[in-house]
Amino acid sequence: MAKFVIMQLTTYISDLLYRYECVIIPGFGAFLTRYKSAHIDEVSNTFNPPSKIVSFNKQLQANDGLFANYVASVEKCSYETALQRIRNFTAQITRDLYEGKTVSFKNIGEFSLNDEKLLQFEPFTQHNYSTSAFGLSSFVSPKINRETYKETVSDLEEKAAIHFTPERREAKPYLKYAAIAIIALSALGFGGMKVYENQVQQFNYAEREKANSLVENQIQEATFIIENPLPVLSLQVPKHTGMYHLVAGAYRMEANASKKVAQLREKGYSPLKMDANRYGLHQVLYASFDDKLEAQRKLLEIQKTENADAWLLVQEIK
Repeated sequence: MAKFVIMQLTTYISDLLYRYECVIIPGFGAFLTRYKSAHIDEVSNTFNPPSKIVSFNKQLQANDGLFANYVASVEKCSYETALQRIRNFTAQITRDLYEGKTVSFKNIGEFSLNDEKLLQFEPFTQHNYSTSAFGLSSFVSPKINRETYKETVSDLEEKAAIHFTPERREAKPYLKYAAIAIIALSALGFGGMKVYENQVQQFNYAEREKANSLVENQIQEATFIIENPLPVLSLQVPKHTGMYHLVAGAYRMEANASKKVAQLREKGYSPLKMDANRYGLHQVLYASFDDKLEAQRKLLEIQKTENADAWLLVQEIK
């Protein structure tokens, strides 16, 4: 049963790594992903697509709510129940490690303790978490050897003289006069066409000037009167831009999310209620940031002063 729970929760972690750069397991550590561009291994002639490299940081253990909310939404349980399952999960992993076992997370990597009882993580490189490289796989192409063949041009040329013997042909007189007549007719036709084009352009120009003059006179004579103009309405709508958002909470009932928005607005925030996500949860945001470090500093401040369960959402809002 314990192995089934571990496999199930590691599958959830793997799902989140496709969409987020940081997935924290409360009380255990955090999985981090870093983008790596496409590259070629010159030793094995292997072409590798863009990918995400997975690493582990034991220092990041504070609960940001991401993993627990995902477990709660998938297993359709409460947030507190999901947290308890995660605590049991980390406790089982810790016991296995101190018993000298190697703990494997499917498609992610393996954990073990070294001789100094320090945690070691070895990522699996076969699995690619970059969605931009979906369907692409590594392949080996044999090295292409190019050889340059140099030959003397003079050796390839055939030095054979080519003699041209012109033939004398007597031109018939009536063909010469027919050619002259065709040229004369073409010249007359071209001249007549140019005269016609000039006349059309002059007529179009005169009509365009006449129309412009009429429009200007009508504009000058018009009088615009607006009775009882409407007062100017000024709206201030909070803007949430950037990839990093501070989440105050996620609510299955939209009414509860709206109530949270009203509470935050009374405290001086400019909150935003997001549309329901794929799990039917309405997330309420404190604020959004373009800079990741600035968002993390603000998150720590909120967690210390008013909401210990606030967490960081990394997502583009449209």
